[in-house]
Parts: sequence; C-alpha cells; structure tokens
Amino acid sequence: MGAITGMGDTYDLPNFVGELFNITPSDTPLLSMMGGMTGGVSSKSKQFTWQTVDNAAAAQTVAVEGADPSYAARTRSQVVNVTQIMQYGVQVSYTKQAATGNISGESILGNQPVQDELAFQLDLAMKRAARDIEFSFFQGTYQADTDVSTARKTRGLGAALTTNKINAGGDALTQADIDACLKSMADNGAPFEQPVLFANAFNKQKISSLFSSALALAPRDRNIGGVNITTIETDFGEIGIQYARQIPASQVFIVDMAYMKPVFLDIPGKGHFFVEPLAQTGAAYNFQLYGEVGLNYGPEQFHGNIHSTSSSYLGNR
Repeated sequence: MGAITGMGDTYDLPNFVGELFNITPSDTPLLSMMGGMTGGVSSKSKQFTWQTVDNAAAAQTVAVEGADPSYAARTRSQVVNVTQIMQYGVQVSYTKQAATGNISGESILGNQPVQDELAFQLDLAMKRAARDIEFSFFQGTYQADTDVSTARKTRGLGAALTTNKINAGGDALTQADIDACLKSMADNGAPFEQPVLFANAFNKQKISSLFSSALALAPRDRNIGGVNITTIETDFGEIGIQYARQIPASQVFIVDMAYMKPVFLDIPGKGHFFVEPLAQTGAAYNFQLYGEVGLNYGPEQFHGNIHSTSSSYLGNR
C-alpha cells in the first residue's frame, strides 16, 4: 500500500477482488463546521485582510463643569493572511481505465469494486485536499510570496493565537488549564458566541476523564460503560468538545466558530475548488484538482490555545 508518482497504469495500480476499505480517516470537523470546501467567502485577491479596534478600558470618566473635552481617538490594526494553492494531479493510462477486468492477487470470491479508476483517484484527491486544509488551518505557518518561486502558506491557529496562550509545562491537561484559558479569553474581550474546544485523541480522552470524575457522572443506561463528554458548562456558557485528528499532539484550541471562515480565491469561470482535464499528452487521462484557500480567524483574542500538554499515558494516570 502507499502512493505512486506519475501515471497510474495496470502495473502500478493493480485491481483486486473483495470489499474495499479506506483506512485513512477523512473527517475534518473544523472545516466542516465552517461549511466545508463549498462554504466560506470568496476573495478577489490572494492576500486578504481584516481589522480590529479596541476601546479604552472602562473607567469613571468625569469632567468639571464648563471644561473643554479631552480629545482622543482609537487606532485600528490590520491582520493579513493569504490563500495557499492546493493542487493535485491525477493521471491514469487509457489501458488502466479500460481494463477493469484485469485482476491481480487472489480472486476466489467477490467482485472488483473499482470500475472507474479515474473517478476513484479523483475522489481520494478531494478527500486528501480537505484533510490538508484542516491540517493547514490548525498547524499552518504563514508565508507570503515574493515571486512565483515562493509558495504562499496560510497562517493557521497554532501560529495565529498569541494572546490567550496557556503553557501546560509538559504535564497532562487539567481543568485548571482550561479555566485559565477561558479566563484569559474573557479578560481580553472574547464574546463566547459559538465556542468549541478542539482536542486530539489523548486530550479528548483526558477531558472526558476530567469532567466525568469531577461530576461523578455515570451512564444513564447501566448496561453501557464509559462517558463521552461532548459539552461542558462553564462560567462563560456552554462549550462544545470536538475530537480533531489534525491538532498537534500537545495542544488544545478553544475556538469561537462565529469568527472563523475559509477564504477562497474565486477562479473566473471555475469557482473555488474544481476538477479539470489538462492538455492531452500520450495515451492517458490527465486531470487536476485545484483551489486556493486561506483562513480568516477574526480577532485572535477571541480564541485560546493550551500548549505543551503531555501526550503520554505514562506518569499521567
């Protein structure tokens, strides 16, 4: 199993008989919550921006009778991100596309399920693109292009969130870490409109353990064991808990989804993400999947990041 480079032919992409399972998970909860690869907003530029402004801290502001006012104004800040090019090529030989009855391996029972190799490979490319977008939105590092030899990279949450960062110090995630992150968010103006806590497998289990133990929760049906915490009630409202595979092992993100949206560079006559045939060369079908996408995360102060958590069961029982 694995990948090949170049053209797919009858030798590199053999047909087998039997039920076919895709063993690579394709779930993308963050991207799905933002509308998937057909949601978001369109852009007319590869660079996109948004602004933030803060007001003066609340105070008992007074004046004496008959005085002139104190003149003041608040400056605005601009945030910049870019769309990155997502491009995947699929090339299948005429022979491979036609020879659906050419069987390799054992063929005692069952059918050969892939009757259209080109469509099968393009579907896999689309699922890979969605996973790559999800990865970039969590872990992407920013890079603007200076010329055509530089690939643009969109800034993801890990690089974007700098204000509400809680350092777990290499220890297992605790409720105190979550409370500290929420307090920091509240202190910095987070409205908590649609907050969701995203965690990888280890930290998702840790959260279920933390909150089920704290509340002494037991399953309603005594024939079922275990607890799956999907929502927590906090001093700042309910927060959803979502398992996400593309989060770094040592991090947890608390994200207000009301301020998250993918930004797509709209290609005239083609749209956001599209499949198209390429110039015919040789005896093969040549296609590409193409799109340009970046992340608009709004005010980074509205989100939170708990980092440097332990990702090992050893010593954290």
